[in-house]
Amino acid sequence: MNTKKIMSFLKGIAANNNKQWFQEHKAEYEDIKAEFERGVEQVIARLSTFDKEVAHLKVKDCTYRFYRDIRFSPDKTPYKRHLGAYICAHGKKSLRGGYYIHLQPGNCLIAVGCYWLPTNILTSCRNEIMANIQEWRKHVENDNFINLFGLPNEGEWTDDKVSEKGFGITSLKTVPKGFPKDYEYLQYLRMKDYCCWVSVPDNFFEEAHWLDKLEYYCKTGKPMMDFINNVVDDYE
Repeated sequence: MNTKKIMSFLKGIAANNNKQWFQEHKAEYEDIKAEFERGVEQVIARLSTFDKEVAHLKVKDCTYRFYRDIRFSPDKTPYKRHLGAYICAHGKKSLRGGYYIHLQPGNCLIAVGCYWLPTNILTSCRNEIMANIQEWRKHVENDNFINLFGLPNEGEWTDDKVSEKGFGITSLKTVPKGFPKDYEYLQYLRMKDYCCWVSVPDNFFEEAHWLDKLEYYCKTGKPMMDFINNVVDDYE
């Protein structure tokens, strides 16, 4: 994947986020879009070697429109500043956990898991964690997981800044309603999402062994994701 070309365009759209500039650079956009889609195709193929559930996916099932939905946003700029792909067995609009790659100058990352779960599913996930806490701890407290992703809510992921690693994007400040305040592993119940990520350099996706590294990151996060997906699947 020619990330130099992709990053150059994304820097341009970030500085000139308007229809005129985009139309003047439409051919460049089509070029980097095709370049990104070739990379996504490689990712799907590699993930399919250890996760057969995603083997049926096509690139179009995983990528998003570059045009922003500005109907309910105070930010009226028409275009995104990144390229992203969500490789999820049930589709990119599913609540189910999957694998995500994000290309944005200075904010590239690879993520595993799910986010933005509704309260009823979060409650079920928390109950499942409590009921099987030792299994859960085995998935998220082993050395590989902690070294790669860290502990709950130590990282930061915003539109403008992503930390080196992270496990959980947001967390409740208080104990979830209906759960014991003195629970020993309360940090896992306060989480509002079950997503882990690692940031990568802008040229990561053109390194010689980038697919091998991506496979390691995704394999490390997959047991945590599978645990949560067993709950989410009851709702889909």
